[in-house]
Amino acid sequence: MLDGVSLDQLRTFIAAVDEGSFSAAARKLNRVQSAVSGWIASLEDQVGVVLFDRSGRFPKLTPEGVLLLADARNVVSGVDTLKARAKLMSSGLEAELSVVVDVFFPTDVISAAIKAFASRFPFTPLRLFVEALGAAYQPILDGRCSMGILGALPMEFPSLFTERLNEISLVMVAAAEHPLASFDRRISRRELGKHVQLVLTDRSELMTGRDYGVISPTTWRLGDLSTKYAFLKDGMGYGSMPRHMVDRDIARGSLVVLDVDEIPPGGFPLTTSAVYPAAQPPGPAGRWLIDHLKRQCADHS
Repeated sequence: MLDGVSLDQLRTFIAAVDEGSFSAAARKLNRVQSAVSGWIASLEDQVGVVLFDRSGRFPKLTPEGVLLLADARNVVSGVDTLKARAKLMSSGLEAELSVVVDVFFPTDVISAAIKAFASRFPFTPLRLFVEALGAAYQPILDGRCSMGILGALPMEFPSLFTERLNEISLVMVAAAEHPLASFDRRISRRELGKHVQLVLTDRSELMTGRDYGVISPTTWRLGDLSTKYAFLKDGMGYGSMPRHMVDRDIARGSLVVLDVDEIPPGGFPLTTSAVYPAAQPPGPAGRWLIDHLKRQCADHS
């Protein structure tokens, strides 16, 4: 008989609890009291449990009723969510938004954007990946992600469309105790070549045979930016980092910006963009996220 339990019965059960009586539930549901009493009685028959103690002036939940009330709320809430999500999907909203974010992109900016997204699109699940270099483009190229917030690479992707967001400054840094930190003049590439350069490696094959920003013939290749950052602070080499990630270390003097030939004093500008397949532009949720990030980046700048 449980298969015959209806949403109307569950909604009536919940209303009776929330309103405090069958008569109040009837007024809320715009029903006659006898209908409310009948639906609750039939629900009790079907589940085989007495939900209300009717011995007092007002019906009171039994211990079994307290437990089943939570289940009833979950069922009704789940159906309401299903209906709301289906309605949004029928209007063109993405069933899910998958986004890959460049590891260089400011975390505070993307975090604020995602928080706003969750409030604006509560029924659109978000799948977020964080990658670097070619490995950040690969999920879009192979269809695992519908869009990306990515830094520019020295190669073309004809199938992808980009919308500029902002510029990130990449600065060459070393620990204060590193030999390069004591130079009081511009440092030549020849001098840099005498020391270990810490390089973020590409976990994809897109940039195989290409070195991006590599100066020294002696390199340590690191798989993630946090490890590179830790090695830099420990004086194990020099390397480039997003300025926003090392500003505090530079201010404290634990990291020093190196004055390097061919790199502007303020650092090398890396353009970041929203990236997506030209043949599959983002839907309403993705479009909103891109526009929101554009406004945030303008304010952040």
